[in-house]
Amino acid sequence: MADAEIRFHDRLNDLLPPARRGRTHTQAVTRRAAIKDVIESLGVPHTEVDVILVDGDSVGFEHILAGGERVEVYPWTSAPPAARHLRPAPPTCPRFVLDAHLGRLAGYLRLLGFDCHYRRDIDDAELAAIAEREGRVVLTRDRPLLRRKRIRLAHWVRHTDPWRQVEEVCDEFDLYPAFAPFTRCARCNGRLASVEKAAVIDRLEPLTRRYVETFLECEECGRLYWHGSHVARLEARVERLRRRGLRQQGLRERER
Repeated sequence: MADAEIRFHDRLNDLLPPARRGRTHTQAVTRRAAIKDVIESLGVPHTEVDVILVDGDSVGFEHILAGGERVEVYPWTSAPPAARHLRPAPPTCPRFVLDAHLGRLAGYLRLLGFDCHYRRDIDDAELAAIAEREGRVVLTRDRPLLRRKRIRLAHWVRHTDPWRQVEEVCDEFDLYPAFAPFTRCARCNGRLASVEKAAVIDRLEPLTRRYVETFLECEECGRLYWHGSHVARLEARVERLRRRGLRQQGLRERER
């Protein structure tokens, strides 16, 4: 069988070794193989792919390569609009499941109001099962995890800094209009509700008891929240995120 020529576009190159980025790759086709398996063997998970063109025709992951074809692979950010799109459209307000390495990202997203399933002891099989059963979007730094067939909608998180990760995920899924800060518990994902000071006064430190009047309590784990210096810092970050969202919206409108 003849070789196939494969080229990955735009940010899919992030997933390739440096020597292969931005270049056409020659792949030996020694047997009939589904194009999904060929793409993933080169390091690009199917969840990052939106459009595949084989000799100019738009195909699905099940397409069989025989050798001799020219393959173009696109992410959703730069996919040809008239092609067959393979990446499911994300919901307006997605629910997430995160791998064990993204605890701080989970906490920040929860404080922004997003439903995030996260546990330090979660393994790949359970994570994939939860994503499929509950329709959650997978967020991970673990590329091999994204090869699991049960995972349909996911994002491989590029950044390592937790707040940069927040910005990245907000951009990826346009989360800005769905912000609902301080409605979820950062620790357990439970809903926050107002609670009378008298009901929790015996749990407060002396200075908090003296100077703070308004409290939120997690309905699941009972953790208390109130407006302190850490909340003010987070509010400032949320405001910067909102401004970022407005800039992103402006860029999209200018591109239309």
